[in-house]
Amino acid sequence: MKWGLFGGTFDPVHFGHLRAAQELAAILGLERVIFLPAGEPPHKTSRDITPFEHRLRMVRLAIAGNDRFDVSDLESRRRGKSYSVDTVRSFLAAPDSPPELYFITGQDAFDAIATWRQWEDLLGLCHFAVMTRPGYENGGLHSILPADLATRYVYDEKQDGFIAPSGRGIFFRRTTFLDISASAIRESVRAGRSISYLTPDAVIAYIASKRLYGFSGNP
Repeated sequence: MKWGLFGGTFDPVHFGHLRAAQELAAILGLERVIFLPAGEPPHKTSRDITPFEHRLRMVRLAIAGNDRFDVSDLESRRRGKSYSVDTVRSFLAAPDSPPELYFITGQDAFDAIATWRQWEDLLGLCHFAVMTRPGYENGGLHSILPADLATRYVYDEKQDGFIAPSGRGIFFRRTTFLDISASAIRESVRAGRSISYLTPDAVIAYIASKRLYGFSGNP
């Protein structure tokens, strides 16, 4: 079995997240994609984050009916900041963990992976599935990783990925780019503009019912 771990703030979850997860599941043959709302995101300290229970509930509503999608509250059960390496270790220690985990992240986030906590350990624990945007040209890993580490990876044409001696790979995959951002959704809600077709109707209804993001009118 192969599972994808899709971390993010999901404040709120939107169609850009959902479509990318659906495509990666098909491209990589993932039996499950598990959405992991961050408890306390280490890289996002400039604004207040919506309470975890609301973000978790919105993801549950968004993925309802998709048998391949699931959501975990793991990161809310740990104190302090949510670090990806701790999350992956928790999954690997679980009795039902599959032999292959793919950590799903965006191109911009992966380009900054050297700033992540224990990032070299993380690369050795799981595969990485990096979502790329239109126009992105894969120039290899030397512009992202230190030279001594990048040279350990060998491009495998059959797998279309960079494989380390450990067998863990880094796979750059283009997914349909939907120019939707959670920050733009929040701003639209505050401004009283419609967010229809940016996120599922069930999420819109939840935002309205809980008066999230300064909601005061028609969503």
